Amino acid sequence: MLYIFRVILLGILLVAANTSYAQVDTVAAASGRQATVDAAQRDLADVIHGLVPRLHPVNRDTLALQEGHKFVAVIPTLGYTLQTRGLVQVATSVAFHEPQANMSTIVAALSVTQNKQLLLNATSSIWGQDNGVNWVGDWRVMHYPQSTYGLGMHTSTSRAVLMDYEYLRVYQNVLRKLKTSFYVGLGYQLDYHWNIDSHTVQQEVYQISDYHHGVRGSTVSSGVSLNLLYNSRENAINPDGGTYVNLLVRPNLQVLGSNTNFQTLLLDARHYLHLRPKSKNILALWSYNALTLHGTPPFLDLPSTGWDTYNNLGRGFIQGRFRGKNLLYGEAEYRFGITHNRLLGGVVFTNVQTVSEPSASAWRFDKVAPAAGLGLRLNMNKLSRTNLAVDYGFGSDGSRALSFNVGEVF
Repeated sequence: MLYIFRVILLGILLVAANTSYAQVDTVAAASGRQATVDAAQRDLADVIHGLVPRLHPVNRDTLALQEGHKFVAVIPTLGYTLQTRGLVQVATSVAFHEPQANMSTIVAALSVTQNKQLLLNATSSIWGQDNGVNWVGDWRVMHYPQSTYGLGMHTSTSRAVLMDYEYLRVYQNVLRKLKTSFYVGLGYQLDYHWNIDSHTVQQEVYQISDYHHGVRGSTVSSGVSLNLLYNSRENAINPDGGTYVNLLVRPNLQVLGSNTNFQTLLLDARHYLHLRPKSKNILALWSYNALTLHGTPPFLDLPSTGWDTYNNLGRGFIQGRFRGKNLLYGEAEYRFGITHNRLLGGVVFTNVQTVSEPSASAWRFDKVAPAAGLGLRLNMNKLSRTNLAVDYGFGSDGSRALSFNVGEVF
């Protein structure tokens, strides 16, 4: 019932606010030019207008927001996830753009959960004139008690360890355009955990001596980030084609405050294609690989299920289910229309993930964890192609997970 209430409430508020609340990607949510749509398409605002003809929504196309103007929306929601249980959230979205630039967006949210978690986060993508510069931020402050399951793939949900901690994340990057679709960037990234407490010391997380410090007390990972980015998508909310490849190298340095020196690499690649030339259906492919090139990151900074920027990695499993020094992930999703007017759509997806084992060789991968699922899409804004995404996934260890997104998962 809570799921249904969130869907209804979020849908009504989005239409009333006349905006699209979606993830902020490294490249803007959509191009700054005027969007066009098939006259036969319908979205939730059209449905509400049909039920209440006196209600005339104003121009809901945030992509056509006039230069020099800002659009602000405040969106309260109720929700549920495996790692939080019930949650109450208030989100604020700000949209604006400079001359001949992509849409700039700032999205902030305050959440309180049934598991006594408190989350304040803000993501931003701010574009300069002519898309010459893109400022990208991911800032979080969290009180986040959460179960963890140890290192590697040979773990069990029956042996979970409850970890309680406070968390500050400051990721700020600036990207400069080299030429069409190509960007290079430089930034700073900080992960600071403190008041770390593991409540069950007998469990497997304490059997990894390299991570004793990382599961109690505090840890700091502080480093610069170097980005290479290619993005040919016109709409990151709901891509209709194109390719996205982001390569990020992060040297964490003691001279910058990091507990230890270590280096990581992230390779995030996505591709979208039509299996038939005239079909509107999309096959979306995603590869996400987080690797430790040198040194030993703190336990909570190791790559883990569901700890990508938008917490979407590993549908079908609870956040933090698998953790290791190196993570490899792949996903495929087929997106199709259910109704001719594109008001309702559906997806089927499958994914597979693996992390390296806690052994002398950090590159030993013993097994993989597949998952699959299906979902529904409700067209919230036909101009920006923003869908409300509701997905249900099945993990290989018997896990089940329901997830919500405004905008596509990737």
